[in-house]
Amino acid sequence: MRTVQYAEYGPPGVLRIVEEPEPHAGPGEIRIAVRASSVSPGEVRSRSGAMREVLPAVFPVRTGYDAAGVVDELGEGVTGTRVGDEVFGATAMTARGSNADHVNLAMWARRPAGWTWEEAAGATGAVETSFRVLDRLAVGAGHTVLVHGAAGGTGSVAVQLAAARGATVLGTASEHNHGFLRSLGAEPTTYGPGLAERIRALAPSGVDAVFDCAGGVLPDLVAIAGDPARVVTVADITAAAHGVHMSHTAPGASVGPPDPPAAHGLAIAVELAEQGRLRIPVAGAFPLAEVAAAHALSEGGHARGKIVLLH
Repeated sequence: MRTVQYAEYGPPGVLRIVEEPEPHAGPGEIRIAVRASSVSPGEVRSRSGAMREVLPAVFPVRTGYDAAGVVDELGEGVTGTRVGDEVFGATAMTARGSNADHVNLAMWARRPAGWTWEEAAGATGAVETSFRVLDRLAVGAGHTVLVHGAAGGTGSVAVQLAAARGATVLGTASEHNHGFLRSLGAEPTTYGPGLAERIRALAPSGVDAVFDCAGGVLPDLVAIAGDPARVVTVADITAAAHGVHMSHTAPGASVGPPDPPAAHGLAIAVELAEQGRLRIPVAGAFPLAEVAAAHALSEGGHARGKIVLLH
């Protein structure tokens, strides 16, 4: 089967399509024939070498965390799922490798009828991350939450999930994405100097929680929240210097212990999708053979939603 790998740090051109034997589902896993898989900003940073001090790679690295496809093998102990089911989900963090023709999933849920394969492929990482952070921040009805980097793959899902909890959502994005954020249920504002003043104008009573999906401005975000404990980042490796928690699920990372994955969020996401309350914006879809172009789009930092690969 085809799988995407890289054997050194570098630009998107270091990515290679490599033929490997198909995996087989282990206990508690399912195997799927992949229809689409996603490209995550975290993996793009890792491939470039930007994360080598935090989580050094063991080469060769097989890329991909989440995917969608058709179940074709059940591991020992799996119940409630059958061969032929259409699902979306993610590999174990220690395994990865979903940018391949077959992959084993450690968490999964059925594909909502209204989601395309592209949407389903882009869902798991964004949904799991958003639930993990929103749960830690205890975001609920009546709260006001700021999502920094709200138009990206994770931010756009976090906005919808926070709104579904009854929160008032503010989101930062480039001005050309403001209409998009309003369509998701957020009140938008721009990045850059004066952010705290703009947020005060939008939320005179203050902000209860900040979800940082973009990084780079933690001092401002702490000032907006009033307490570093009310800020969680998934993008800024300087978090500890500001007293902020960096949420991740990668064993061995030097930015603190991993948080438990929020696998429960997948079933809730299915319910919201079928109620028309959750969509997965897709910024671009590329054939698997064009994975380097997909990474290049992500590296540009301006993609509106998820970037996926078609198999």
